[in-house]
Amino acid sequence: MSHTRSIDVLIAGAGPVGLSAAAELRRRGVRCRLIDRLPARLPYAKAVGIQPRTLEIWDRMGLARAVLEAAVPMRGQLIYVNGREQARIDLELPPEVPYGFAALPQYETERLLEEYVRGLGTAIERSTELLSFTQDADGVTARLLTASGGAEEVRTRYLIGCDGAHSTVRKGLGLGFEGGAFAEEYMLADVEADWDLPPGYGVRSMHRTDDGATDDLLVCIPLPGAGRYRMSMLVPPELSTQATEQATDRGPEQTGGVAHGLEGGRIPELSHIQAVVDRLAPRPATLSTMRWSSVFRISHRIVDRYADGRVFVAGDAAHIHPPTGAQGMNTGIQDACNLAWKLALVINGEAGPALLTSYDAERRPVGEEVVGRTVRHATHGIEADPDDPRTIMLREAQLLVGYRDGPLADSPYGPTGAPQPGDRAPDCAGLTTPIAAYSLRLFDMLRGRTGHVLLLYTAEAADLADAADAAGVLRMTGSGPDTSDGPELETGPQSPRTIAVLARETASTDPGAPAVPGYRDAAGEFARLYRPEGPTGFLVRPDGYLGARFPLADTKAALSSYGAALSAPA
Repeated sequence: MSHTRSIDVLIAGAGPVGLSAAAELRRRGVRCRLIDRLPARLPYAKAVGIQPRTLEIWDRMGLARAVLEAAVPMRGQLIYVNGREQARIDLELPPEVPYGFAALPQYETERLLEEYVRGLGTAIERSTELLSFTQDADGVTARLLTASGGAEEVRTRYLIGCDGAHSTVRKGLGLGFEGGAFAEEYMLADVEADWDLPPGYGVRSMHRTDDGATDDLLVCIPLPGAGRYRMSMLVPPELSTQATEQATDRGPEQTGGVAHGLEGGRIPELSHIQAVVDRLAPRPATLSTMRWSSVFRISHRIVDRYADGRVFVAGDAAHIHPPTGAQGMNTGIQDACNLAWKLALVINGEAGPALLTSYDAERRPVGEEVVGRTVRHATHGIEADPDDPRTIMLREAQLLVGYRDGPLADSPYGPTGAPQPGDRAPDCAGLTTPIAAYSLRLFDMLRGRTGHVLLLYTAEAADLADAADAAGVLRMTGSGPDTSDGPELETGPQSPRTIAVLARETASTDPGAPAVPGYRDAAGEFARLYRPEGPTGFLVRPDGYLGARFPLADTKAALSSYGAALSAPA
């Protein structure tokens, strides 16, 4: 058995979640290895929906443009019941949201992320499988089966399991994975249809019996390419395994497996897909060019904790649920983003290890909500959701995900309805400088940044002096000596990046003496969306959520308080 030197993070699984974790770690200078047991990307359009919040994350990474060039817009959904149109849902968001909904085959998402990670110096180690691991107070020892067939022992500070519904990492930790399975079996197919439905709209067509039960189903999601869709539907009797499982009483649930995901061996033919389209499609259509097909099953489960010591799970390794609303992959990518910036701070000595406990505290409630909601929508349809349409749309876009109740959220400050610590930091347009002949978005200033960003809003440039001084000489760290006041505040290069946002009615265009980039809120959009009360500071976390909101005069105290939260005892 060969042995390798210690690395910072080992990531098991190179799907969209593992690749996102590697991307966020590598761009913060963290050494990591990314392994995957498969020899190549699977050519299947499994997860295809890209949520606006995911595009915001990729915007900050600098990846959004590449995705926009490859994806197609998702404009809405047409819902049919027993051949009649019942609803038309248009996917419309408030104008300040910078991105809409998109569709892209999972293998294309993985290709773009893989190219991004490779540009940061890390390549996927394919045909390499995690066999087992043990952990101690100082790190994790992992045993790998390499592409050459030999065994390798790796010493790593942390291990992240992004290895899917049948996760070796989850099983190795002995995590609970409670939930259940849907009795129905489904087919998936990537095909082209020659119908005349409006482009960019998905289709959900159902047949319901007199008692309201759905006994036939067709769901079509548009993909890049003329008339191309990923279609899903119930499995016909000749492809079903239910009769065999009932006769032997030995289904996946009884043998200790998880009935979730694609299955091998049963490959639907184009005729199987065409038969369902003939029954349920709202327009006559002839299918062609089937790129792949499979049978899949759905479970709904979530782990009892997202971490144990130095080992973490993310994505399908932590939560599985129906694909309704394209929540799974996007939720997993947010898991990876949330964990990676915290790991980077700890590994780089800028926060204490206790910060990592906030990963479970912030993300597991999100996973629980997503599992529950997708099960309800799969059972009753999104049209039966009791919330108002605007709330439903923002929630499906994952723009309402927040951490107000998490351990890093400071006390609320400002008017009711204003963005608070733990909320997503909204984008805004109309920011100008004396040099640029065009206006900018707030996200333009955040793009490419890997750390916290401090926004200082004021109508008087002179008010910036004290706040900028406090922000410019302080950094938040949990690595210093213990004091009754929490982590010490030191001078150093790790200070939050500071940006001044000068109100539209600012007396002077000069941002003042401090060397702080200044932007004028020329359209008043920042004031409208952030609702500052007088001179106000906003600390934006590396994952795009507000870490703190405070009066500008309290900048030093606010940063000290937030720094203490980063290293508060578990």
